[in-house]
Amino acid sequence: MSAATIDRPQHRAEDMVPVPELLPDVLPTERLTASGMPVPRLREELRRIPNARNALNVASVWLQSVGLLALACWVTVRLPLWAALGVWAATFLLMGRAFALFAILSHEAAHRLLFKRKQLNDLVGQWLLAYPAFVPFHAYRRGHFAHHKDEMGPNEPDLNLYLGYPITRASMRRKLTRDAIGISGWKNLKGLLLAFRSEQARPVAIRIVAVQAVLFAGLWLASGRWWLYPLFWLAPWMTVWRVINRLRSIAEHGGMTRSKDRRMTTHVVRQSWMARFWMVPFNTGWHLAHHVDMGVPFQRLPELHRVLVEDGWVTEELEYPSYRALWRALSSRPPTA
Repeated sequence: MSAATIDRPQHRAEDMVPVPELLPDVLPTERLTASGMPVPRLREELRRIPNARNALNVASVWLQSVGLLALACWVTVRLPLWAALGVWAATFLLMGRAFALFAILSHEAAHRLLFKRKQLNDLVGQWLLAYPAFVPFHAYRRGHFAHHKDEMGPNEPDLNLYLGYPITRASMRRKLTRDAIGISGWKNLKGLLLAFRSEQARPVAIRIVAVQAVLFAGLWLASGRWWLYPLFWLAPWMTVWRVINRLRSIAEHGGMTRSKDRRMTTHVVRQSWMARFWMVPFNTGWHLAHHVDMGVPFQRLPELHRVLVEDGWVTEELEYPSYRALWRALSSRPPTA
């Protein structure tokens, strides 16, 4: 039975790991090694970094964040109050989504896949992508490489985020509510403020706060609205982005297990334009392909995924037909009596 006709793949009762029947033993093939990684000839082709396209991608992130705020300011002065409030509500939600753009492109830079020149890659990754989104770039890179080295292992930086699934619907609701009302965001912001107490962490915290101060001042001076930064930059980061980030993260690895077979560490989800717009931009939804070969730029991940499917390693039955289907499975544990 194909994924199009089932709600979700079969998984083990105690977690979200696919049952063995969904994991065909077909490796190696002519295009894939025994680990699933592309053979050297194909790998070299897939790993080419498109510098010019990525420069445009970075510009597009700023256009869809600061540019969005500029557009909202321009439009709302021409509208009646009720319509202006609707525009600002939509802007608030879209600004939460903007942080997904910053996060995924800074993730690309952390992998040194944004620009061929290392210095340019790290300079843009830090100052134009990570710091505006409150991300300590080099600390994130270290933790993220530990994640790739041994997913779900003892040094997994996000292990607590992925463990324990499936959970009950009530538990999922509580987690998302804490995200939506800013409780999770405050914990993250408090961590940044506490970093000023650490001699080692203080320099990075100063850089992040300095970038945020420039954004605050720049938005205020450009718009004449002091409240633009706290209400439409900081607040969406603390609320909407936290919801998006949790939903995306658990859709990548929630309830999976430590294994050399990455089909047991990473979910496979059919991609839709809506999901790609709100939650998994820049092809990050092809996440199993990314974990198979983390040296492949995001532009080529769909192509690598097709190879994994065509060579029989990833089957239709392994794929969740939508993110909603996966989230239902992640919150399918029956409530305890």
